[in-house]
Amino acid sequence: MPATLLLWKSSGEATSKDRGSLNLAPPPVSGKTPPARRPPACGDDELRVEYAANGAAPLSVDDEPIPIRELEAGGYDGGRVRAVSVKPSDVEVTLRILRAGTGESVAAKLHVHGEHGEYLAPRNRTRLPNFHWYEDWAIDAADGGNDGLHFSTYVEGKAELLLPKGEVFVEVTKGFEILPVRKRFEVTAETRELVIEIEAVLPWRKRGWITADTHVHFVSPQTALTEGAGEGVNVVNLLASQWGELFTNMGDFDGQTTHKHLKEDTFVRVGTENRQSLMGHISLLGYEGDMILPLTTGGPDESAIGDPVETSLTQWAEQCQRQSGLVIIPHFPYPKAENAAAILGGDVDGIELCGGINPWALSDWYRYLNCGYFVPAVGGTDKMSASTRIGSIRTYSNIGDKPADYEAWKASIREGATFATTGPLVEFFAEGLMPGARISLGAGGGTIQLNWEVASVLIPITRVEIVVNGVAVESRDAANGKEARGVGSVRLTKSGWVALRVRGAYAGGDEKIVAHTSPVMAIVDGRPAFCEEDAMTILEQLEGASAFVKSIGTRAEQRKYMKLLDTVTGMHRRLHNRMHAEGVFHDHTQDEKHH
Repeated sequence: MPATLLLWKSSGEATSKDRGSLNLAPPPVSGKTPPARRPPACGDDELRVEYAANGAAPLSVDDEPIPIRELEAGGYDGGRVRAVSVKPSDVEVTLRILRAGTGESVAAKLHVHGEHGEYLAPRNRTRLPNFHWYEDWAIDAADGGNDGLHFSTYVEGKAELLLPKGEVFVEVTKGFEILPVRKRFEVTAETRELVIEIEAVLPWRKRGWITADTHVHFVSPQTALTEGAGEGVNVVNLLASQWGELFTNMGDFDGQTTHKHLKEDTFVRVGTENRQSLMGHISLLGYEGDMILPLTTGGPDESAIGDPVETSLTQWAEQCQRQSGLVIIPHFPYPKAENAAAILGGDVDGIELCGGINPWALSDWYRYLNCGYFVPAVGGTDKMSASTRIGSIRTYSNIGDKPADYEAWKASIREGATFATTGPLVEFFAEGLMPGARISLGAGGGTIQLNWEVASVLIPITRVEIVVNGVAVESRDAANGKEARGVGSVRLTKSGWVALRVRGAYAGGDEKIVAHTSPVMAIVDGRPAFCEEDAMTILEQLEGASAFVKSIGTRAEQRKYMKLLDTVTGMHRRLHNRMHAEGVFHDHTQDEKHH
């Protein structure tokens, strides 16, 4: 069988077990994938090499022959190169992952490496997960990107491994409510079994919250079930789509089946992501009946070359709602030419914060909220490869005491009791009401009482902010990085909204927005919120969409073209008339001038 050796130039030093050390505490370090969760990487002057050779053969490095027999006898130290043999993985071991206190086997994410950082995959998993787009549908994870890859895989509570004798390092994680487990084990020739117990330490599920990823591509429903369960995600939305002449997950869509994990509350439903290159993308989730077509339109990079712009996001959304589905604007706000029309028409059930919670997306979302157009926030990954884990950014929504299932989840999104997160968990109440609620205040406004709680077992919390109409009016530091609680109040004299925003950072890393609730809307004296500056920006988006349809967009046949144009111009007219009713005077584009 092949063997492995570690090579380094004579100017370097082998640090043996020190290179294999693994921090057992939750990772307080920087980077996408904290170094405490990675195997030690080779330095610039090191190389890990796998080889298969006769003992009499030499291995030539920089024209220096290294006798294989010397390597196998313990190492080589001569000339410009030194080398040691990595212990062979020849001990058959079963690793079990159990729920603490019950002994129940549970799905989880698993990483194992040896003393020299070699990734030790289960026997039915690859040792080299492929992290490139649409090149591998395997059930593996390759976190870290350019910061250094950290390989893992997902298992249904048990893994069969070949391990080297000596110290091995095991990491088991399962979403945002389970305390990560990181342990060292000493493997001997007699070792046959390793057992890891995991424990839920944050009680959000008991409080009625369930989790979801609104945006996953390129895996099978069964793979999505195992990975979703391993990440503690209750609802995985697997989206079929078209990419020019590439059609993905077509055979998995039937418009009726919700796949359920055999042992855990994880559900997978296949929907579609319908797309246009400039007008926008829209995710149609959990709808019933026939697939909503066309899947894409408008030509490259979405549909085939020369395809006309033959339908609108709004038309797709209306069809999805007629078929009892949810409508989500994915990776909000890009591309955003027609997002405004769909939101203003009330045809959108959520905007998706994707890949992280960035200020650019939030600023565009805040514009709609500031003008009284409520749409909740959801979290989705747009997973297309092993470099993105299902649920690395996810939606939490509250279903109360209902049993967890896909229909209860859809209802909770429509109600708007949601928050999006990359780690910390949140509860936020305004006048005792969850996000998505409406509070009516009399003339002159009033004071709204707030209380909140934030906790995290992954990303350390740094600050918690109360956000009113897009502005942080209060900020509190989180002392220990693990939890924070607070009460407070805000006074509103005109209609608006209030939400909670959470920031976090690994030690030495940049602070980022790591969680955000949907808002509680406040209506003062019966008048919905309105912001002149934000209304102007939304109007300009609609004018841009209209200009594209009229000019450079490939025109469909006349009936479809007019329906598409009417959709955009109709929403423009609606907002335009509202601005006049609010006494707002404004400039127009050449196409939209009037007396």
